[in-house]
This record gives sequence, C-alpha cells and structure tokens, in this order.
Amino acid sequence: GNGIDPLEIIDTYGADALRFALATGNSPGNDMRFSDEKIEASRNFANKIWNAARFILMNLENDNVIPLDTSALALEDKWIISKYNTLARDVTENLDRFELGMAVQKLYDFIWDVFCDWYIEICKARLNGEDEAAKNTARSVLVYVFTNTLALLHPFMPFITEEIWQSLPHEGETLMVTEWPKFRKEFKFANDE
Repeated sequence: GNGIDPLEIIDTYGADALRFALATGNSPGNDMRFSDEKIEASRNFANKIWNAARFILMNLENDNVIPLDTSALALEDKWIISKYNTLARDVTENLDRFELGMAVQKLYDFIWDVFCDWYIEICKARLNGEDEAAKNTARSVLVYVFTNTLALLHPFMPFITEEIWQSLPHEGETLMVTEWPKFRKEFKFANDE
C-alpha cells in the first residue's frame, strides 16, 4: 500500500502531467516525495499552455507561417525574444548536464510568469488595435516564441506539445524531429531587455 499505480494517475491527470511532475524538483542522487498536489500543479500548467495556445490561435488570421521581421520589433517583442533566447541556452545546458529539474523549472517559470502573465497581456492591446503591421509583428513573435518553447518542453510533455504544435503555423512534419532550438546571438537584445 505504499506505491502508486502510474496508470491510475495518468487516467486522472494525464501522462504529461505525471511526466512533468516527476521531473519537477528532481535532482540527481536525491529521493523524491510523491504528492497529488504536485501532479495537480502539473495538470494546471498543462491547462495554462492550452489556454496560451487558444489565445494565439484565436488571434491568427490563417495557418501560414509568419516570418519574424526583426526590423519591426517593438520593445516588448525584443524583450520576450531575448528572454526566450536565454531560456533556449539555459535549458540546453541543463539537459546536457542531466539537470532535468532545473530545466523544467526554467521552462515553467518562463511559460507561466514571463510569456503568459506578461507578454500575452502586453500583446492584447496591439492585437485589438487598428495597426495591421503591429498586429502581424505581435502574431509572428507569439508564434515564434511559443512554438520554439514547445520544442524545449517536448521532452517533458510530449503529447500536449505535439498536439498544440500541429495546430499552430509550423514548418516540418512533427515537433519530435524538428531542429532543437539554439541560442542566437542576433536575438540577444540585452539593452532592450
């Protein structure tokens, strides 16, 4: 009576929530306590990702990939792209060192606190405005940052990330075989950040 049945947890919360919860707070050599609250928090995180995807899809005009024009970026666009760029570098370094718990925490913090709570909220004014160029820039940045963040999250939550990625404008057949996001020097806007 001191174990859990992963199939029951998956039926209740989903496979991605279980996978994410098991990686959260995990560090090599340490025991980990299981709690339903941790699984529920991971399920809530998955819901946050779905809601962000719905918001982005609701504001797209078509399924075409929108090229990212760095000459038309607003200050908030440079900020989020720079934050994402740093995230890509940090998560890759954490995964290379098998620091899964740290990688997951950085992804969680970026998606929940930076992308959803700040950037999406900031974008709403432009997306509801009259300036079509500003709308298209906001759309392209939303899709660029979100699809690439989904790629970083894919090892931990493969089902939800693949499902959402397939619904967004993308290039390639599947998220599983797309190129891993890399740090790009031209997207490090330190002064604007």
